[in-house]
Amino acid sequence: MNTKPIGILDSGVGGLTVVKEMMRQLPHEPIVYIGDTARCPYGSRPSEEIKQFTWELTRYLQKFDIKMLIIACNTATAVALPEIRAELSIPVLGVVHPGARAAIKISRGYHIGVIGTEMTIHSKAYEKALKSIRKKTKVTGLACPKFVPIVENGEIESQETKQIVAETLAPFNNEKLDTLILGCTHYPLLQPVIEEYFGNNVKIISSGEETAREASVILDHTNMLNKSNEQPEHIFLTTGSVDRFKQIAENWLGTNDLQVENVQL
Repeated sequence: MNTKPIGILDSGVGGLTVVKEMMRQLPHEPIVYIGDTARCPYGSRPSEEIKQFTWELTRYLQKFDIKMLIIACNTATAVALPEIRAELSIPVLGVVHPGARAAIKISRGYHIGVIGTEMTIHSKAYEKALKSIRKKTKVTGLACPKFVPIVENGEIESQETKQIVAETLAPFNNEKLDTLILGCTHYPLLQPVIEEYFGNNVKIISSGEETAREASVILDHTNMLNKSNEQPEHIFLTTGSVDRFKQIAENWLGTNDLQVENVQL
């Protein structure tokens, strides 16, 4: 019986979208989550700085003797995943390839849009992943730098947010997309507004579900699943405001009793 926790890191609250799927698909697994809200967003930072921050979060999670690490930040996945995976002896998952696989599975016309941070889009991580699965896929990327601050501030349903989303996504108006990847784990919190903008013509893909499925397969294959029927204890850590993190996390996860601690890296 492997009762060690799964570590999940993100630049802020966005990785909670992955946590929600992990809790749904793997209800017996304890999770330690750390969100670097004090230094969020990562998307406009230099790649070396993103690597440094990601390593700092990784080292902190290692104190909990984690059995698996999930880098739930698309920007950190694009920049730091290969280096961290090469050094750690435990399974290390990112969110790019699971999202790409889900999009290819559901797309019909294979013209797939990707929205993400400036660094994620610039890295072409999703384009490479999509074309490694199906070479003739057309990929159109769009950086949406205003989206993460909206989510981090909890301003998800305001009229101003709807206007910002509409203005940001306007470049897609002349593109015949049939599938859109939310290439940042913050973006699923804006999914209702994004779906309202596109209507029923575009299928929206969030990588959380596919990432949790991949984690489940790996844990099962390596005999690391927690077979205990006891309710797991989750730990939530933030480098920024505990109150703001707690409010967003409890709203997203549908609970009102999360224990959240502030940590200094």
